[in-house]
Amino acid sequence: MSRAVRPLSDDDLKALLEQCRRDNAQHEVTGVLFYSHGNIAQLIEGDPAILEPLYEKISRDGRHSNVVQLVNKPIASRSFAEWSMAFHPLAEEGFKALEGFFLPQHAPSTPDTMSIADALIVDLVRQAVFGPSEPTEALPGPARQ
Repeated sequence: MSRAVRPLSDDDLKALLEQCRRDNAQHEVTGVLFYSHGNIAQLIEGDPAILEPLYEKISRDGRHSNVVQLVNKPIASRSFAEWSMAFHPLAEEGFKALEGFFLPQHAPSTPDTMSIADALIVDLVRQAVFGPSEPTEALPGPARQ
């Protein structure tokens, strides 16, 4: 989790999404990035040999400060392979055209593949970034097995 050093604009978020998609695909990293009113939370999954230097790079990124790592542990399977980025915009209309972004109330449910403890962490992160909200509705997409 971290705090943006300045509010991110539509263009900032679009550039960040493009960078994350490119870098994550190249390194077989999956996950989700939450952004709301300067609050940032990112959950990333992948090979530890890739994630450790990636976390160091993320923690030195000048676009945010107060970087705190909440959890670092091995997982049996990826839970966020189908997730993208969630945000809480000041003006909803400005983000509707940005492919890959979704509003907090449209964020997918916490994956069934997660342990209860991990699901609790994800829900706490979601609340820390977005604040208390109504239950989320699942996005249409492929079924999980």
